[in-house]
Amino acid sequence: MSVQPKKHLGQHFLTDENICRKIVEQYINFGGTNNVLEISPGMGAITKYFLNIEDIHLEVMEIDTESVAYLEENYPQLKNKIHGEDFLKTDLAPFFNGEKFAVVGNFPYNISSQILFQCIKYRNQVPEIMGMFQKEVAERVAEPPGSKKYGILSVMMQTYYDIKYCFTVSENVFNPTPKVKSGVIRCVRNKRTELPVDEKLFERVVKSTFNQRRKTIKNGLKAICDVSLLPEQEHPFLKQRAETLSVDDFIELTKMVDLAIKKV
Repeated sequence: MSVQPKKHLGQHFLTDENICRKIVEQYINFGGTNNVLEISPGMGAITKYFLNIEDIHLEVMEIDTESVAYLEENYPQLKNKIHGEDFLKTDLAPFFNGEKFAVVGNFPYNISSQILFQCIKYRNQVPEIMGMFQKEVAERVAEPPGSKKYGILSVMMQTYYDIKYCFTVSENVFNPTPKVKSGVIRCVRNKRTELPVDEKLFERVVKSTFNQRRKTIKNGLKAICDVSLLPEQEHPFLKQRAETLSVDDFIELTKMVDLAIKKV
């Protein structure tokens, strides 16, 4: 029995055993947590290597019923550990009895960014993320301020995680072969527990300024607040563009926006 990749699920199955081993070795060598939730395991290319590690408590989440049947038939160790649920719509709080766990996988290209935002939502329960992404997305997540690749996803992920770009993967090791290369990144929860600003407002500020990334920060904030109330003299980065600001800058900017809103 084998599983046919499904385009609507964004499935690209890894076929290179060396790459599969390398992903798991990267995870283990950097001292990953013992609880691991693998997303979209498909036919278990990465799964089997995690199952070979004694101290790893592995569970998987897969919405493709054909893949679930394959996993049940070929990996009896996964009995009662296969969740046929949509990761983006699942309450992760009860997983592993509420203990912390890592999210890993060869993530479907079409929902990879959404997977990261779901992890951010549960960031205090998900201290680590390690996965395969379209190379452009992987680079964007890891990119520091100052380039065109740096954007909303970069800021939101780097607010809560330290990011390491691990390695690039050729398009030739997948079935079907994608049109682009892939990249593996590792994300480890940083020391920010709570932001000193309203998190929803922070996200609005980040999105508003990047959605107008060709304009100055000040012009990008017009949809949120009366920009004439912002202390432009004290904060010259209001004349800059969003891609130049660090996470700490965005936190400072959110404080300014919050004060401007309260003045009205």
